[in-house]
Amino acid sequence: MVNSSQIPYFILTAYLDMGYLKYLYFLIVLMLYIVIVFANALLIVTICMNRSLHEPMYVFLCSLLVNQLYGSAGLFPFLLLQIPSDTHTISRSMCFLQIYCLYTYASVEFCNLAVMSYDRYLAICCPLHYKARLTSNKVALFIALVWLYSLIKFLVSLFLTFHLKLCGNVIDRLYCQNYYVTKLACSDTTVNNIWGIVATFLTIFVPLFPILFSYTKILRVCVVGSKETRQKAVSTCSPHIASLINFSFGCCFEIFQSRFNMNGSPRILRIVLSLYFLAIQPIFNPIIYGLRLSKIRQMCRNQFFCKKL
Repeated sequence: MVNSSQIPYFILTAYLDMGYLKYLYFLIVLMLYIVIVFANALLIVTICMNRSLHEPMYVFLCSLLVNQLYGSAGLFPFLLLQIPSDTHTISRSMCFLQIYCLYTYASVEFCNLAVMSYDRYLAICCPLHYKARLTSNKVALFIALVWLYSLIKFLVSLFLTFHLKLCGNVIDRLYCQNYYVTKLACSDTTVNNIWGIVATFLTIFVPLFPILFSYTKILRVCVVGSKETRQKAVSTCSPHIASLINFSFGCCFEIFQSRFNMNGSPRILRIVLSLYFLAIQPIFNPIIYGLRLSKIRQMCRNQFFCKKL
C-alpha cells in the first residue's frame, strides 16, 4: 500500500498499438486542434472587437468559447505528445492538473449553458424589461459566478483524491480521470464517493433547473404568442438547444461507459465515446453559433473577409 504522493507517474493503457498509423492519427488530432483554436478564437475576437456585439447573449457566448479553448488545452496537447510516443505515461502532478482542467471545463460548460438559457428567457418572455434585468454588471457577475463555482467545487474533489492511498498506477484510459484514479485506492473511499455524488448533482442538476425553467417559460410564450415571437425563439434558441443536447449526450456517453462494463464493445468505440464531449463540443459550438446567428456571420465577414483596401 503506497500513498499517492509516492507514485511518480500513471500508465495509460487505452492507447492502441498503432504502428505507423500513429503519425496519421497525430496529423488528424493536430488538424482538429488547429481548427478548434482558429474557430473559437475567430468568434472571440469578432465579439470583442465589435461594440454592437457587446450584448449579454454574445458576452455569454464569448465565455462559452473561452471555455472551449480552456478544455481543449487540457486534452489536445497531451494527446499530441502521447500518440507518437511508445510509452504512455503521465506524471502524478500533470495527471491531477488534467483532471482538474477537464472536470472544471465540463462544469463551466453546463453553467454557461444555464446562464445563456436564462438570457434567452428574459429576451423572449420579458423583452421590455430585458436591459433593466440584465445589466452589464449582472452579466459580469453571472460570468464570474459560473467560473468561480466550477473552479472552487472541483478543488474539493482534487483534494480528496490526492490524499488517497493507492495500490496501483495503471489507468485504462487515454487521459486521467478522477473516477479511475479513485478506483486504484486501497484506503476507504466513502467520503470520495459521497462527494462524487454531490459534485455530480452540483454539476448537472443545479444548472438543469434554470434550463428547464427557462425553456418551459419560452415554450409557453411560443404557444400563445405571435408568429413573430415563435420565429424569434426558434432563431435565437436553436443554436443553444443544439449545443446543450450535443454536450449532454457526450457527457452521458462518458458517464455510461465509465460506470458500466463495456469490455464487450469494440475498443475503438469506447475511445470515441470517451473523447466525444471533449473533442466535438469545442468545434460544434463555433460552427452552430456561427451558422445560425446572422449578426455574428455578418460581423466575421466585415471584420476579416470583406475589408476594402
